[in-house]
Amino acid sequence: MQVCIVGLAGAGKTTVFNTLTRGHAATGGFGGMTVNTGVVKVPDERLSRLTELFKPKREVPADVTYVDLPAPPSATDGRPADIPADQLARLRNADALLHVVRAFDDPAVPHPDGTVDAWRDLERLDLEFVLADLGVVEKRLERLEGSGRHGTQSEREQNERERVVLERIRPALTSGAPIRDLELDTEESRIIRGFRFLTEKPVLVVLNVGEGQIAEAVSVASGVAARYPHRHSRVVALSARIEMEIGELDAEEAEVFRQDMGLTDPSLERVIRLSYELLGLISFFTAGPDETRAWTIPEGSNAVDAAGAIHSDLARGFIRAEVVLVEDLLSLGSMADARRNGKLRSEGKTYRVRDGDVIEVLFNV
Repeated sequence: MQVCIVGLAGAGKTTVFNTLTRGHAATGGFGGMTVNTGVVKVPDERLSRLTELFKPKREVPADVTYVDLPAPPSATDGRPADIPADQLARLRNADALLHVVRAFDDPAVPHPDGTVDAWRDLERLDLEFVLADLGVVEKRLERLEGSGRHGTQSEREQNERERVVLERIRPALTSGAPIRDLELDTEESRIIRGFRFLTEKPVLVVLNVGEGQIAEAVSVASGVAARYPHRHSRVVALSARIEMEIGELDAEEAEVFRQDMGLTDPSLERVIRLSYELLGLISFFTAGPDETRAWTIPEGSNAVDAAGAIHSDLARGFIRAEVVLVEDLLSLGSMADARRNGKLRSEGKTYRVRDGDVIEVLFNV
């Protein structure tokens, strides 16, 4: 899973990236046009407890790849100029976007526009994404119109289906609305999948607040979220600088620091979890003496899909899956006790995997 971190100049997106990845990428003007990439483990207490129970040789959590892109260049009127083609390509290849928006005021880091206005900045970059998608839609519709009666009957029918979906999308984009606000059905989503539209992707908006705003972070996020009711989007607020400082402390010192600052939970862990959840992903586990591991699959996947996530041979030779919910396994203490208490079940190919299932696949190849 890949999440692209985007934001205007001075928003603090590279600081957010460094905090998430425990990295040391250059920030501010020193970052230039550098693209930074880091892999982050998804925190999951259930996996940690499984490791305590099984005492395996290793633990393998799920992970998320974060890509920190340079801020788009500014035009003379202060708005972002057209997003460079190489950045658009990276954005289109992402599974989700993490949009860092400046909400802090710091005279040492002046805002390029001279004033701090989180809503203005959020709308500004969103508009660039809308315009990028609209350009793709209009160009494709022109080509479809020019193709006329060319091609086979099947190709013409396929082009017509595509045209209908794009004609539905165009008015939304023209009005400034993202594609993710449209309730596209499964077939419509399949037809446009290859375009990898930016405004179709889930978005996590991270409001980067100042130290003096930490106590009001929840209300700040709620205020923006109320004005940002788009589907498949979430809004959170945190202080990237404070979170980076906390990340450099050991666990005990970090806990004391959080209490002193009035922080109830690790904000960056919440960001990682939300990145995962926004994509409609769930985790199932495998556990044994060699390793405990969290596996990532889309919600709604069946037992064969889960087997294939582990290895293609398991999907090809699937017989059945032995399944127990992680909470039941942790409560009972062993697979044998789970079986004795009727919590370990045998499931077939069509079983819909639930978040938190511990699965053992029986197969024959």
